[in-house]
Amino acid sequence: MPEGHTLHRIGRELTDAFAGTAPAVTSPQGRFAESAAILDGRPFERAWAHGKLLFVEIGGQTVHIHLGLIGKLAVHATDGAEPAVQGAVRLRLLNERYVADLRGPMVCTLVTPVEVDALVARQGPDPLQPSAEPTRAWERIHRSGKSIAELMMDQSVIAGVGNIYRCEVLWRQRVNPAYAGRRIKRGTVEAMWHDLVRLMHVGVHTGRIITVEEDVADAERDIAQGALKPAYDRPNYVYQRDGQPCPRCGARIRTRVVAGRNLFWCGGCQRRT
Repeated sequence: MPEGHTLHRIGRELTDAFAGTAPAVTSPQGRFAESAAILDGRPFERAWAHGKLLFVEIGGQTVHIHLGLIGKLAVHATDGAEPAVQGAVRLRLLNERYVADLRGPMVCTLVTPVEVDALVARQGPDPLQPSAEPTRAWERIHRSGKSIAELMMDQSVIAGVGNIYRCEVLWRQRVNPAYAGRRIKRGTVEAMWHDLVRLMHVGVHTGRIITVEEDVADAERDIAQGALKPAYDRPNYVYQRDGQPCPRCGARIRTRVVAGRNLFWCGGCQRRT
């Protein structure tokens, strides 16, 4: 499932491509046809994300999209002609310069402003929202007997975090993933939060999950200079490195399934509460 930075990046791409235009809105697959007819030819306002939820605002209406495990939303430039439809396209936006096709989403539906507020309220704070801060996340973690590894995958605790960011941030901050949330100190939660803010912002700009510090620093410098490289190629610290030596202490990297996903961690140096 795409992590939160991907949804924020898609929101930026949609807004850049369609804001200020009145795109044709269709549902070639047919499953969104009635709602598409309501949106067709109306002014595109903006697209934005909170965690793994994407919202597209067109003509006073809002489309809620959740990509789920297999969904994809791609924005492409056109040569002025409408591209042929490929595959089961649930939603298509088309103007004179761009086309956006949505395939395989878990959710694609019109929602009211009240429903938007309710969807966002059920989520935890999103590290990519400019006004977000970690207090609400800390309060939920501090009250919980679940492991911090489980809590990081709970979207009602921190919105937008997926398995790669979970594994890598726990390692970067030396946090024992098995410790219950109530054992984790507030300063540790805040350090994890600020690390997520930093890494996920890099992810929005590069379109990649980058967690190795040298690459993160390079990407931040390149973002500031407006000159991103094609790739930042160092492997992650622990994710998918089961049995290999920890790059910090040399102990063996371990793995087990936690919250439905393979957690990777170092039993040697991840001891912080």
